[in-house]
Amino acid sequence: MTDIRDAIPTETRYEPQAPLSVAARSACPRCGRGHLFKGFLSIAPRCDACGLDFSFADPADGPAFFVMMTTAIPAVAFGLWLELTYDPPVWLHFALTLPVVLIACTLPLRFFKGWLVASQYVHRAEEGRLARPAPVEAARPDAPGPR
Repeated sequence: MTDIRDAIPTETRYEPQAPLSVAARSACPRCGRGHLFKGFLSIAPRCDACGLDFSFADPADGPAFFVMMTTAIPAVAFGLWLELTYDPPVWLHFALTLPVVLIACTLPLRFFKGWLVASQYVHRAEEGRLARPAPVEAARPDAPGPR
């Protein structure tokens, strides 16, 4: 597999971009100017400014994990606090808690996905491969050595 940065022409050099800054702007991790997304969460095929191919980007379930750990737990805590403090009817829970949970969990997904894609680019992350030892040559009866 080729290195992500091998595609950079030698005459064009880009300043390193901070992953958090790139994620906040939803920008290309190489040039910082192009768009990373073509929709709300769909990654564009390539940068419209520098042409970087985004096929290396695979954040998988990472954004969902970070959202659950940072926003879903406080949003559910809000629902529990509402229940224990005011004991509202179920319809009021749906009217108040459901929008809080949906908004709190949906909005940061784009940021976390951009952050993970930028981190993959900056750290040259690739698909994991198993390290296997070199095959040992089978002992042949005519091979020299101790017997």
